[in-house]
Amino acid sequence: MSEPQKQPEIKSQGATKRHQEILETAAQLICSNGYEGTSMQQIADACELTKAGLYHHVQSKEHLLLEIMSYGMDVFEEQVLSQVASIADPVRRLKECMERNILLVTRGRDKEITIILHEHATLTGAPRTQINARKKHYVRFLESSFKEAVRGGRIRRVDPKVATFSFLGTVNWIYKWFRPDGEISGERLAQEMPDLFFGGLEVRDDGDRPKGTPEGRSV
Repeated sequence: MSEPQKQPEIKSQGATKRHQEILETAAQLICSNGYEGTSMQQIADACELTKAGLYHHVQSKEHLLLEIMSYGMDVFEEQVLSQVASIADPVRRLKECMERNILLVTRGRDKEITIILHEHATLTGAPRTQINARKKHYVRFLESSFKEAVRGGRIRRVDPKVATFSFLGTVNWIYKWFRPDGEISGERLAQEMPDLFFGGLEVRDDGDRPKGTPEGRSV
């Protein structure tokens, strides 16, 4: 099983240690209480700063959210996309991608990933466009990989867009129900979920199709 590298603390280019601590604290509060449920005063108090002192380190509450989300995307691209992009076989590439994505959601950078997923509609204007562009890059990567797998006869003739959003729906909902101290570990989830998802898609070497799938019919 793939093992994501140890993730660093939140960093932004040129950030001071104090700024990193503020971002970490803000990410924890927003992850626990939601963006609307977290005030700048609460963040200031948790950082042992005055509200004016907090604004010395951050431009605004929305910009703080942008920094947290941007870092979450940085980690995702480093620990997931860059690790699987060079895998030649499209099915193996997709399975590895799902596995790494699951491990990222269930440990390590769970705060930032949860915020990206839960607060996806909170940003406005240019910040929202910036984060959405990075998300769309991932969607295109998945759709292209599914198209390649269909063309090569590696999976059944499914619509690549449907497969892509089914993949994302499977992975992106994990943060809602997964508990690190629960019965199912992140490692077990990362092993079983790809098998479950791709078990209904892959074309077996003997040409068998899943039961209920007529010859020549795509579902």
